[in-house]
Amino acid sequence: QVQLVESGGGSVQPGGSLTLSCAASGRLFDVYATEWYQQTPGNERERVAIRTNSGSITYADSVKGRFTISRDAGKNTVFLHLNSLKPEDTAIYYCSTVSYGGTRYWGQGTQVTVSS
Repeated sequence: QVQLVESGGGSVQPGGSLTLSCAASGRLFDVYATEWYQQTPGNERERVAIRTNSGSITYADSVKGRFTISRDAGKNTVFLHLNSLKPEDTAIYYCSTVSYGGTRYWGQGTQVTVSS
């Protein structure tokens, strides 16, 4: 099992920045990738960033150039840096890990609200 705890959400004005954290514990040796998803009301979760264990990183087109995923291996924490935020970035952001065997775990989510 992998336990994930997100933090760092909040309210910010358009153009502002936030950093989300995802602290992981448990069966981490089996994790292949860590991902960040966003979910808006009435919609399915959409992946915005993925970082594999080898360091390969991919972003959704909607956030490319504005969001950055990074990792502090010593703290077993993955971050999502959100810059140049837009109202349409308002969502619940979830951290997720995927094991080499395909098992997925989710955090509880953290709310990001972008509004003037």
